Amino acid sequence: MNFELDRATSVATITLNRPERLNALTFEIYKQLRDTFRALDTEPGVRAIVITGTGRAFCSGGDVDDIIGELLRYDLKALHEFTQLTCDLILAMRHCRRPIVGALNGTVAGAGAVIAAACDIRIASETAKIAFLFTKVGLSGADMGAAWLLPRIVGYGRASEMLLTGDFVDAKRAYEIGLYNRVVGQGQVLTEARAVAEQLARGPSVALGVTKQALEAEAMLDFEAALAYEADVQARLMQDQNFREAHDAFRAKREPRFQ
Repeated sequence: MNFELDRATSVATITLNRPERLNALTFEIYKQLRDTFRALDTEPGVRAIVITGTGRAFCSGGDVDDIIGELLRYDLKALHEFTQLTCDLILAMRHCRRPIVGALNGTVAGAGAVIAAACDIRIASETAKIAFLFTKVGLSGADMGAAWLLPRIVGYGRASEMLLTGDFVDAKRAYEIGLYNRVVGQGQVLTEARAVAEQLARGPSVALGVTKQALEAEAMLDFEAALAYEADVQARLMQDQNFREAHDAFRAKREPRFQ
């Protein structure tokens, strides 16, 4: 895994870098990703994040040799420690208040598909087929939060089909059902994703973080409770300097300079 921070734009780029293994995950990479997203939540120099892969794949899931082969020798306690680690990675992504843009440059499978689903925005190449492969190997399609995340993106029926069959969906279909936000040519994926991340990085970071938190919190609330939640956080943001800056910029007919 590589990490790069563009200090001029405040965009951090995480690159899965095992192209010879289609960027398959190892135990160590899971830990690195979890710890990185946890750290980026409070890193003052980072205002948006891009995650991508090198070569023909975004991420093909857990490495067959380095993870799956090892898991066959684990007892239940050790297996649970591993599944908790994988869930902690997704939780770190969803708790990270910085917007996360997935640049899906190729095959997106298994754990890679859940990582993509945990991103806030997904920019995919025309070759970025996606599958939640877990049932193909005798495991539950509900893994790493997939059964919570996917229905909220594509709806219950489509999520049921994808999680139960484990079949690949091509980029065109993934875009049609709302799983991908944009589909672009193979050579434009990272450029497009960085452009989106840079736009978000120029925005009001506190307000964007609150928006991410609201999307999580309100999934568990009824409508009246959601309205009360939004009234409270919005009133607090009206005291933030960025609200005043937006007003000042409008009056001065200039672009706002958000903090």
